[in-house]
Amino acid sequence: MTLSNKTALVTGASSGIGAAYADQLASRGYHLILVARREERLQQLALELKQKYAKNVEVIVADLASPVELEWICNCIRDVDQLDMLVNCAGLGALGTSQQVNPQSVVQMLLVNVIALTQLSLAAAKRFSQQQSGNIINIGSILAAMPVAGAGAYSGSKAYVLNFSKALQAEFKTSSVKVQVIMPGPVKTEFFTHTPAPFPESLFMQPETLVETALIALDQGEDVIFPNLEDMSLWEKYEISRGILVKGLTQSNAIPSRYL
Repeated sequence: MTLSNKTALVTGASSGIGAAYADQLASRGYHLILVARREERLQQLALELKQKYAKNVEVIVADLASPVELEWICNCIRDVDQLDMLVNCAGLGALGTSQQVNPQSVVQMLLVNVIALTQLSLAAAKRFSQQQSGNIINIGSILAAMPVAGAGAYSGSKAYVLNFSKALQAEFKTSSVKVQVIMPGPVKTEFFTHTPAPFPESLFMQPETLVETALIALDQGEDVIFPNLEDMSLWEKYEISRGILVKGLTQSNAIPSRYL
């Protein structure tokens, strides 16, 4: 690992995966811009990181579900003197069946998981393209590839994150702008504070372990990261199958015989 003197903007930085990214990026020499809703937690984290690593840490209190506050952060990405990495960790969950889930909670989740992530990524992509370097890191989920009852909107939002990130990867394939999407299983965060987890405790990964793994993968040039998957050929087979399906869908405009 080479220490840097770069700057990273991390959303959702007050806890969980975002806080773990803040700590480990600071340990790698990054100055930080930390974004989250909870000012007290952000300020405490900033103080700890300054004392621990002697790096510059700026705090921005913002709710990314608010269009006005989201625009503040987009402007920061465009205008800040130095920016080398965007880490989109801010995210919400709206779990429950279609009969149980609060529709407004779903809207708030989509504003953060999809709209905010998209606008921040586009702002960063434009800046990084102009400066010919930069990293965008997005947090997906294994539910992107495995929709389940009770998490329909959430898994849909993460499927968007995966597909959007892969499209950006294709766009910047030959450039020095890198886009990474992390596809974790269950992580020990506040996500399941109010909803029982449908997974055994033994499956949960600590945020610090996830981030350490993801940053090693970034160093190695990996763009789709499954932090707890040993056999990556499973993902490769999944991608090959998707390619075969797309090829089959573009061979003819005729009605399939099963419908005749």
